[in-house]
Amino acid sequence: MKLSYGLAIEQTQKLAMTPELIQAIRILQFNNQELDSFIQDELLDNPVLEFDKSKEESLAELQEKIREDYEDPGFKDWMYSKDKEEYSFEQFTSKEETLEDYLLLQLTFSSLKGADLKYGRYIIEAIDENGYLTLSCKQIAQAFDADPEDIGRVLDVIQTFEPVGVGARDLKECLIIQLSAKGLLDDVIEYIILNHLEDLGDNKLNKVAKKLNIPVTQVQMICDLIRTLEPKPGRSFSNGETVKYIIPDVIVEKVNDEYVVMNNDSSVPHLVVSPYYSSLSRESKNDEELSKYLTDKFNSALWLIKSIEQRKRTIYNVACAVVEHQKDFFDNGAKYLKTLTLKQIADSIGMHESTVSRAVNGKYMQTPRGVFEIKYFFSSGISGNDGEGVSSNSIKTIIKEIIDNEDTSKPYSDQDIVGILSEKGIEISRRTVAKYREGMNILSSSKRRRY
Repeated sequence: MKLSYGLAIEQTQKLAMTPELIQAIRILQFNNQELDSFIQDELLDNPVLEFDKSKEESLAELQEKIREDYEDPGFKDWMYSKDKEEYSFEQFTSKEETLEDYLLLQLTFSSLKGADLKYGRYIIEAIDENGYLTLSCKQIAQAFDADPEDIGRVLDVIQTFEPVGVGARDLKECLIIQLSAKGLLDDVIEYIILNHLEDLGDNKLNKVAKKLNIPVTQVQMICDLIRTLEPKPGRSFSNGETVKYIIPDVIVEKVNDEYVVMNNDSSVPHLVVSPYYSSLSRESKNDEELSKYLTDKFNSALWLIKSIEQRKRTIYNVACAVVEHQKDFFDNGAKYLKTLTLKQIADSIGMHESTVSRAVNGKYMQTPRGVFEIKYFFSSGISGNDGEGVSSNSIKTIIKEIIDNEDTSKPYSDQDIVGILSEKGIEISRRTVAKYREGMNILSSSKRRRY
C-alpha cells in the first residue's frame, strides 16, 4: 500500500455556529424573566438600543383586537375597556407581612414588660418559617443569663399568639396547643397525640383502639379531628423572599367554538434602534473608528430584535400546534389529555425537536382551564382500545377520580384500580398504578380505609 500527500477539493454541508446563531438559540431558551434580565444587560451595553414605548400594548388591548375580529359575546368585557389604563400587578400589592412581623406586632400589645419583652423578641426571632421554636428555653436563658423558668413563662404567652400553634417545639406540642385553644383537648386525645401519632399516620386505628380499650369509631373521630389542625402554623406567611409571578407567553381564548392563540406581547419589551444614534451614524462617516463602533452596535441591535421576534413566532407556532392536538383537553378537561411528543410537534410545524424543546421549556400558556407550563401538554402514555394515545397525566386524573369516589370503608387496592382502568380500555400494570398514586401523594388502600 502506497501512502502519499496531496491537495483535494471536497464539497460538504456544515452548520457553522456563529455567535449570532448561538445568541438566537439562547434567547429562544430563555423564559420571560431570563429574557428580561438579558435585555436589560443589552440595553446597558448597547447605546443604540432603546424601548419602543409607542408599541407597548397591554394584554387587555391584545385581547380586544381578537374580540373585534371575532365579535364573540362570551368574552369578558371588563377586560377590554379601551379607556382603562394598563396596570401592573405590583401596583395593587404591598410588602408581604412575615410571620416575625406579625408576632412582634402582637408582642407590642401583649402584657409583657421590661426584660420579658427582650426575652419575647429573642424567642420570636428563634421561630422558623413554619412556626416552630428552634431553641430550647435553656439555650435562650443562657443568652441572657436568666432563669429558664422565666423564659418558659414568656414562651407560654407567645404560644397564645396567632396563628394558633406558633412557638411549639415539636409537632405534638403544636397540635396540643391548637386543640387546647379550641377547647377540644381531653385526656384521651392528648394521650393519643403523645403516644400514638405515628399509628394514626399509618391508619393503625384498631391498634390504638385496643390499647386504650375504646371503640375504633372513636379513634377515627379523633384522627379526623387531628387532621383538621395545621401542622405548620407559620406557612401562610411570607418568608421575606421575593414572590415570583408567572407571566404567560401565549394566551388561549375560546372564540365561537374555536381556540385562538395570541402572543402575550406585554411579557416582552419592544426594542428599537435609537433615532438619535441613527442620525449620529450618518454624521460619523468621516470618523472611521466611530463609524465602525456604531455599525457593530447597529448590527448587534438588529440581530437581537430579530432574534426576539423569531422567538415569539416559534413559541406561537408551537403553541398553536399543541392547542390543535390537545383540543379534547380544552373542551373536556384533564382526563382527555392525549399523548404528545416533541417529535410530533416538530414534524407538524417543520422544526427540529431541539428547537421545540427550547420553545416549551419554562414557557407558560394561559387558557380557559388555567395557566399551564407548555411542556405539561407533552407526556408519554399508552394506547387505548380506540387506538388513541392516553397520556400519563390523563391516567393520573382518572385514578384520582376513581379513588375520590370509592367506598372509604373498603377502598380500592392498586389491583382493583388496574381492573377498573381495563374496563375503560386502559391496560396498565399494578406497579404503574402504584407509581402514579404515590406521585399524587395518595395513600395506599390500607391507609385510606375509614372505620
